[in-house]
Amino acid sequence: MPELPEVETARRGIAPYLIGRRVAGVTLRRADLRWPIPDEITQLLPGQRIDEVERRAKYLLLHTHAGSALLHLGMTGVLRVLPPDIAPGIHDHVDIALEPLQGEQARILRFTDPRRFGCLLWQPPGTTHELLAGLGPEPLTDAFDGDLLFRRSRGRKAAVKLFLMDNAIVVGVGNIYASEALFAAGIDPRREAGSVSRPRYQRLAGEVKRILAWAIERGGTTLRDFLNPDGAPGYFFRELFVYGREGDPCKVCGTAIRQAVIGQRSTFWCPRCQK
Repeated sequence: MPELPEVETARRGIAPYLIGRRVAGVTLRRADLRWPIPDEITQLLPGQRIDEVERRAKYLLLHTHAGSALLHLGMTGVLRVLPPDIAPGIHDHVDIALEPLQGEQARILRFTDPRRFGCLLWQPPGTTHELLAGLGPEPLTDAFDGDLLFRRSRGRKAAVKLFLMDNAIVVGVGNIYASEALFAAGIDPRREAGSVSRPRYQRLAGEVKRILAWAIERGGTTLRDFLNPDGAPGYFFRELFVYGREGDPCKVCGTAIRQAVIGQRSTFWCPRCQK
């Protein structure tokens, strides 16, 4: 599933083509994705100007005066900005037509999702959609730091990796980047969250910020079904230290990387570098 850097890369890719444009119309080629697509998408979104394209956790919101279209890419979703005469494929489920600004050509925002695990929903103005309610802070903001991790972890016996991936604690730190941040901070992912000290959480928070920011600049991590909006894959996969490297030598100490399943997710770590 695309993680936060992939979604942020998608946001940055589509935002310049959407912000300030009015929606000329919406074409739905099916009535649902993961959930039914609400009527507001076709009844309220057309005619509205897109004022902002926001990312919240792994969701994208197209904000207008009438409300916000809420998108999630799921496992295989891709957003592309295309000329309107590009014929849709079998998995091209949604087209949002954009009125051009003066001197521009018309374009559409096309949502492709072969497995249909993504979603297109609606958030009325002045409200927070239930999928966004209860989410923790964004990891690249000042609201997220080591003190928060330390406070929220007291008494918790769950593995620190699961704690870090809990969206009620901090959003968007998915499986790949949790493994990489814990390696960079020297913390064994299997440790009880409540046993990690404040200084170590301060280092972990710093590594989460550094790694996510670097991954965004590198275009995210290439996953099997993810492409950037311009069709180019991400490049951060070349920088991975532990994820997907079971049995390979650690790039720091040479010890073989280990793999285990924690919370039904594959976890990778170096038994020498991480304690």
